[in-house]
Amino acid sequence: MSTKVHLKIAIADHPQTSAVRDGSIPIEGVEAEFVTVKPQIGAFRRMVRDVEFDVCELAPTTYIIARAYGAPFVGLPIFVVRRFHHGGLLVRPDAGIKHPKDLEGKKVGVRAYSVTTGVWTRQVLMDEFGLDSSKVTWVVDDEEHVTQLTLPSNVIHAPEGSSLADMMAKGELAAGFGANAGIGRTGAPTGGWKEVEADYPDLLPNATELETEYYARTGVYPMHGTIVVKDSVLAEHPWIGKSIYNAFAQAKNEWLARLDAGQSLTAGDNKYLKLRKIVGHDPLPYGIEENRKTIEALETTAFKQGLTPRRMSMEELFFDLRV
Repeated sequence: MSTKVHLKIAIADHPQTSAVRDGSIPIEGVEAEFVTVKPQIGAFRRMVRDVEFDVCELAPTTYIIARAYGAPFVGLPIFVVRRFHHGGLLVRPDAGIKHPKDLEGKKVGVRAYSVTTGVWTRQVLMDEFGLDSSKVTWVVDDEEHVTQLTLPSNVIHAPEGSSLADMMAKGELAAGFGANAGIGRTGAPTGGWKEVEADYPDLLPNATELETEYYARTGVYPMHGTIVVKDSVLAEHPWIGKSIYNAFAQAKNEWLARLDAGQSLTAGDNKYLKLRKIVGHDPLPYGIEENRKTIEALETTAFKQGLTPRRMSMEELFFDLRV
């Protein structure tokens, strides 16, 4: 490793990744060229369609779908964003939706069918509340990142010129995902993206209570922000996987120490302090074994929801850091 390997890297600036991005924690043996894409969703699309980066932060569902269709990059068990998904599906008060199964026969807005927030929430509604997702009409107003994805017949596109936010306001949707996952924004991620107000009640108002019980029972802790690396890079330099993992782990451990000390807490930090009450001291666990139940849950539900054409093994999805 006398000559460093140049890598073009696109990851968002999270508190627990900033030390890697600014070079204060180097990736051993790597000359890192960091590329900032805002929102990071734009980098998702560029990676799965054009394999533009050597290392990239991807939504995990986008990654699993891309990998199932032969994408030439593989995941490292580094997950830089976490949250539960019992909350965030908003309903119109006049839609007559009191329970998740009441969504059957209704139209529900989600930015794209494969958006990870939507996939995780459907997993909860299907596995915990018996929702038949095939009886819901899922209305989307954006493209899917992975162009090979064939959508189920119960997924339709919003009319040209209509946003999910507009449709929800007019009563054309009975429910919709909040924030960037649906009715809390208009426009495509590559241009015209605009946040809008989405003031509707949550389908599950006691989400935190449900999430606490769910995690204690299942061990499933939904992840976002999966780090992927080009197959060709790892084939030529297999040590790079461990080198990247070690740098991210060190940056996270230093961030955890700052959390413990209460130093310069951001809104994001406070989110993870709350999650600690559910999942324990480390709200961003890395590694295969630490995340096996969660990875298996996402792979399983992605297949059940018609997002992947086949089942995926752990060995296919994540690079073996022991090489």
